[in-house]
Amino acid sequence: TQNPVADLISVPFQSNFYFNTGTKDATVYVLNVQPVIPFKLNEDWNLITRTILPIINQPSLFPRMESAFGMGDINPSLFFSPAKSGAFIFGVGPTFTLPTATDRLLGAGKYSIGPAAVALTMQGPWVIGALVNNQWSVAGWGHKDVNQMVLQPFINYNLPHGWYITSSPVMTADWTARASDQWTVPVGGGV
Repeated sequence: TQNPVADLISVPFQSNFYFNTGTKDATVYVLNVQPVIPFKLNEDWNLITRTILPIINQPSLFPRMESAFGMGDINPSLFFSPAKSGAFIFGVGPTFTLPTATDRLLGAGKYSIGPAAVALTMQGPWVIGALVNNQWSVAGWGHKDVNQMVLQPFINYNLPHGWYITSSPVMTADWTARASDQWTVPVGGGV
């Protein structure tokens, strides 16, 4: 059978540069490959999967620290969303992090789980919304427990011929860090 929701499959690529990192003021580069695949569950509900596959280049950040390149921890999220949405769309469900990093420097070494939500509205050429989740570690060999929130507001302005202007900063809060180091709030945009 045909699934009209499958026409909405997308594979965004998100480039992130983290400047002035560590004591060496190095630049860490992360390419997030983020396939979004919707499934029609029944007449009332869709399941939208979004998986983040990070590819990381991390130079040496501190004296006597090695550099690393490879895949980071994979983060799948599942959003249950009403099938009959109008201009306002939302989804809620679980998110997970799996310790799949190819180098110990590129991941937490923890299995984590938590709730996730996304909401957006489409008004003419505008797409405006936000994604939020919080995860807690439940198992693994990493030395540090995970209690981390991700907040990603996004805004797109769609142009002709499939082009768009966007900003979607990935803000994080590490609730296990000291207060002055809990938040990371980047800025940026793209076409």
